[in-house]
Amino acid sequence: MAIAFLIARIILGLYWLEAAYNHIFKSAGLVGYTQSKGVSSVGTAKAAVIGTGLLALFGGLSILLGVWTIYGITALVVFLIGVSFKIHAYWNVQDPGQKYMERINFQKNIALAAAILAMAAISQPWVYSLGW
Repeated sequence: MAIAFLIARIILGLYWLEAAYNHIFKSAGLVGYTQSKGVSSVGTAKAAVIGTGLLALFGGLSILLGVWTIYGITALVVFLIGVSFKIHAYWNVQDPGQKYMERINFQKNIALAAAILAMAAISQPWVYSLGW
Protein backbone atom coordinates (compact mmCIF):
# COMPACT_ATOMS: atom_id res chain seq x y z
CA MET A 1 0.00 0.00 0.00
CA ALA A 2 2.92 2.35 0.60
CA ILE A 3 3.94 2.18 -3.06
CA ALA A 4 0.33 2.74 -4.18
CA PHE A 5 0.12 5.83 -1.97
CA LEU A 6 3.44 7.11 -3.35
CA ILE A 7 2.22 6.62 -6.93
CA ALA A 8 -1.03 8.45 -6.07
CA ARG A 9 0.96 11.32 -4.53
CA ILE A 10 3.16 11.59 -7.60
CA ILE A 11 0.17 11.67 -9.97
CA LEU A 12 -1.76 14.16 -7.82
CA GLY A 13 1.29 16.34 -7.18
CA LEU A 14 2.13 16.52 -10.88
CA TYR A 15 -1.50 17.34 -11.70
CA TRP A 16 -1.30 20.38 -9.40
CA LEU A 17 2.14 21.40 -10.65
CA GLU A 18 0.81 21.45 -14.22
CA ALA A 19 -2.16 23.53 -13.08
CA ALA A 20 0.25 25.92 -11.33
CA TYR A 21 2.39 26.22 -14.44
CA ASN A 22 -0.64 27.10 -16.56
CA HIS A 23 -1.91 29.64 -14.02
CA ILE A 24 1.44 31.33 -13.59
CA PHE A 25 3.07 31.13 -17.04
CA LYS A 26 0.12 30.77 -19.41
CA SER A 27 -2.36 32.99 -17.62
CA ALA A 28 -3.73 35.07 -20.53
CA GLY A 29 -6.57 32.70 -21.43
CA LEU A 30 -7.40 32.07 -17.80
CA VAL A 31 -7.51 35.81 -17.09
CA GLY A 32 -10.05 36.31 -19.89
CA TYR A 33 -12.11 33.36 -18.66
CA THR A 34 -11.97 34.69 -15.08
CA GLN A 35 -13.21 38.07 -16.30
CA SER A 36 -16.06 36.38 -18.16
CA LYS A 37 -17.11 34.88 -14.82
CA GLY A 38 -17.52 38.26 -13.15
CA VAL A 39 -14.07 39.23 -11.90
CA SER A 40 -14.26 42.79 -13.13
CA SER A 41 -10.84 44.18 -13.96
CA VAL A 42 -7.90 42.64 -15.78
CA GLY A 43 -5.63 43.39 -12.81
CA THR A 44 -7.95 41.67 -10.35
CA ALA A 45 -8.46 38.69 -12.66
CA LYS A 46 -4.70 38.38 -13.24
CA ALA A 47 -4.05 38.53 -9.47
CA ALA A 48 -6.70 35.85 -8.91
CA VAL A 49 -5.21 33.57 -11.58
CA ILE A 50 -1.64 34.02 -10.30
CA GLY A 51 -2.80 33.65 -6.69
CA THR A 52 -4.57 30.39 -7.41
CA GLY A 53 -1.49 29.28 -9.34
CA LEU A 54 0.62 29.84 -6.25
CA LEU A 55 -1.86 27.85 -4.14
CA ALA A 56 -1.63 25.02 -6.69
CA LEU A 57 2.17 25.21 -6.72
CA PHE A 58 2.47 25.05 -2.95
CA GLY A 59 -0.17 22.33 -2.63
CA GLY A 60 1.29 20.25 -5.46
CA LEU A 61 4.80 20.37 -4.03
CA SER A 62 3.48 19.59 -0.57
CA ILE A 63 1.63 16.48 -1.76
CA LEU A 64 4.48 15.35 -4.03
CA LEU A 65 7.22 15.74 -1.44
CA GLY A 66 5.16 15.01 1.66
CA VAL A 67 6.15 18.24 3.39
CA TRP A 68 3.91 20.63 5.30
CA THR A 69 1.06 18.44 4.11
CA ILE A 70 -1.71 19.96 6.24
CA TYR A 71 -0.84 23.40 4.84
CA GLY A 72 -0.66 22.05 1.29
CA ILE A 73 -4.00 20.27 1.70
CA THR A 74 -5.52 23.48 3.04
CA ALA A 75 -4.14 25.50 0.11
CA LEU A 76 -5.63 23.08 -2.42
CA VAL A 77 -9.01 22.94 -0.70
CA VAL A 78 -9.14 26.75 -0.57
CA PHE A 79 -8.27 26.81 -4.29
CA LEU A 80 -10.94 24.24 -5.16
CA ILE A 81 -13.76 25.70 -3.08
CA GLY A 82 -13.10 29.26 -4.25
CA VAL A 83 -12.80 28.35 -7.92
CA SER A 84 -15.76 25.98 -7.81
CA PHE A 85 -18.25 28.47 -6.42
CA LYS A 86 -16.99 31.53 -8.33
CA ILE A 87 -15.85 30.20 -11.70
CA HIS A 88 -17.89 27.01 -12.12
CA ALA A 89 -21.23 28.28 -10.76
CA TYR A 90 -23.26 26.23 -13.22
CA TRP A 91 -26.54 27.30 -11.60
CA ASN A 92 -25.96 30.79 -13.09
CA VAL A 93 -25.41 29.55 -16.65
CA GLN A 94 -28.27 29.63 -19.15
CA ASP A 95 -26.78 27.82 -22.16
CA PRO A 96 -27.46 24.07 -21.63
CA GLY A 97 -24.14 22.92 -23.12
CA GLN A 98 -22.04 25.34 -21.12
CA LYS A 99 -24.12 24.66 -18.00
CA TYR A 100 -23.35 20.96 -18.37
CA MET A 101 -19.60 21.62 -18.70
CA GLU A 102 -19.56 23.96 -15.70
CA ARG A 103 -21.47 21.38 -13.65
CA ILE A 104 -18.90 18.70 -14.54
CA ASN A 105 -16.04 21.03 -13.52
CA PHE A 106 -17.83 22.00 -10.30
CA GLN A 107 -18.44 18.36 -9.36
CA LYS A 108 -14.87 17.36 -10.27
CA ASN A 109 -13.48 20.11 -8.06
CA ILE A 110 -15.69 19.16 -5.11
CA ALA A 111 -14.66 15.49 -5.51
CA LEU A 112 -10.99 16.51 -5.66
CA ALA A 113 -11.44 18.60 -2.50
CA ALA A 114 -12.98 15.61 -0.71
CA ALA A 115 -10.18 13.29 -1.82
CA ILE A 116 -7.52 15.78 -0.80
CA LEU A 117 -9.21 16.31 2.57
CA ALA A 118 -9.14 12.54 3.11
CA MET A 119 -5.34 12.72 2.82
CA ALA A 120 -5.32 14.79 6.02
CA ALA A 121 -6.39 11.65 7.90
CA ILE A 122 -3.22 9.77 6.95
CA SER A 123 -0.70 9.81 9.77
CA GLN A 124 2.30 12.08 9.40
CA PRO A 125 4.98 11.95 8.17
CA TRP A 126 3.86 10.13 5.07
CA VAL A 127 5.84 7.13 3.95
CA TYR A 128 8.49 7.99 1.31
CA SER A 129 8.33 11.70 2.06
CA LEU A 130 10.72 14.35 3.22
CA GLY A 131 8.38 14.62 6.18
CA TRP A 132 8.81 18.10 7.52
